[in-house]
Amino acid sequence: MNACDLSAVEARRLMSTKKLSAVELTESCLARIEAINPAVNALVAQDVDAWRQGAKSAQRAIDQGERLGALHGLPLCVKDMVDVTGLPTTFGSQIYADNVAQGDDPMVAQLREAGALMVGKTNNPEWSAGGNTRNAVYGVTANPFDVTRSAAGSSGGSAVALACGMAPLATGSDTGGSLRNPAAFCGVVGFRPTPGLVPGNRAQAWLPMSMNGPMARTVEDAALMLSTMIRPDRRDPWTPVVDGQAVHTPAAFRQLPRVDLCSQRVAFTPDFGFAMTEKLVRRSFSDKLARFGHVFGRLDDTHPECPEADDTFAVIRALCFSGMHRELLQQYPELVGPNVRDNVREGESYSALDVVRALTNQQHLYRHWQTFFEHYDFVLAPTTTISPRDWHELYPTEIDGEPTQSYYHWLSMAYASTLAGHPSVTLPTGRDESGLPFGLQIIGRRGSDLETLAFARELETLFEGDDALARPRVDLNDLLKAAPLKSAEGFMGF
Repeated sequence: MNACDLSAVEARRLMSTKKLSAVELTESCLARIEAINPAVNALVAQDVDAWRQGAKSAQRAIDQGERLGALHGLPLCVKDMVDVTGLPTTFGSQIYADNVAQGDDPMVAQLREAGALMVGKTNNPEWSAGGNTRNAVYGVTANPFDVTRSAAGSSGGSAVALACGMAPLATGSDTGGSLRNPAAFCGVVGFRPTPGLVPGNRAQAWLPMSMNGPMARTVEDAALMLSTMIRPDRRDPWTPVVDGQAVHTPAAFRQLPRVDLCSQRVAFTPDFGFAMTEKLVRRSFSDKLARFGHVFGRLDDTHPECPEADDTFAVIRALCFSGMHRELLQQYPELVGPNVRDNVREGESYSALDVVRALTNQQHLYRHWQTFFEHYDFVLAPTTTISPRDWHELYPTEIDGEPTQSYYHWLSMAYASTLAGHPSVTLPTGRDESGLPFGLQIIGRRGSDLETLAFARELETLFEGDDALARPRVDLNDLLKAAPLKSAEGFMGF
């Protein structure tokens, strides 16, 4: 096995016992990037010299017996929505194509303090608006299992980099599944935490729709990374801080507790009663559940109520987009793509009564979920409503012949838990019947992030050795033969 294919936990262990050097790990990841990235376009900006220098410094610290951080020497990719000193932060927008970060985002600073080495920036759609990773600055990011297919979005670059072994860890952000959906499409793990666990810099701080979260190839790796993202930060009103300290215990995530699957009360649903789930996805979900559902103490076909979920998400999402991008659209109308433009205009079309209706419906949905989780420990569902499609498609306009309502309507399997504020993890679970990765969504109680990851880790362990359930692997030989992806030319308006 190449060093770049090691899990973060294993690579960290080998470095701590001096059986692997930080320099060796970095060079292995660099070699993989040079060989594979042209075929998938996951990484879009790098400072290789700074990365190599960081690896040398990390190895000196190991050799000198210094105290090491939890992520010491581990390469980490950062989504191009977040500042990394000296690297471009374009947000996938032509308006910011020449923007270079002068400092680290607080999350990046925290990860760097834990010892992570910054690999570079990963691609995302313009302002993370969309479930397909392509933009007018860097072009498209392709699915590594089939380069004609979408990697989903908006954290598609991060998911692809992980799947291809370019780094063991990556950042993502999630509103309607923006890290969970790419994880599902690319066969990796993505975790959306309970609001406040990982502080954020949201423009609408009191509307915790968008969350930063870890992405990795294993649940244990995602939990390790999450442990370094938890911090006291009063700038996020959802993050509890007592006497200057975070209420949550970061170290707990570095040693996930064991879970007796046979004692768990589990619900499952293919659609939460409202999602337009593709028949292919429904069949794949049913087939997989039949292989492992018997291990639980209780498994029921049911789900928490989701009253008016589509309308509620549409109004609140549009409200956030209008707040963030309205002035940008006014100043640069020709440089703002259709997804952002349409969401801003949709937000402007809603009245105060529409907003009150949506917030009231969200409250009702939230309370239904809390009552439901008094009787169940976890809910299992597909992460996405569809199997990966051609990346030329800006967004799915239909599912099984039925028209979708918007560019984000197909994300409904993920935004059900977004509206409720519950932690949700995507676990790679084999392939669907079309041969592409299938993502199982695991949703836990609000605030039970540790328990949700622990449960996911038990399932991940259960699935090992079963080709129908274990994490699928990318065929690197196919990618080595693939032609380089086209440049951003021709992507204006995306």
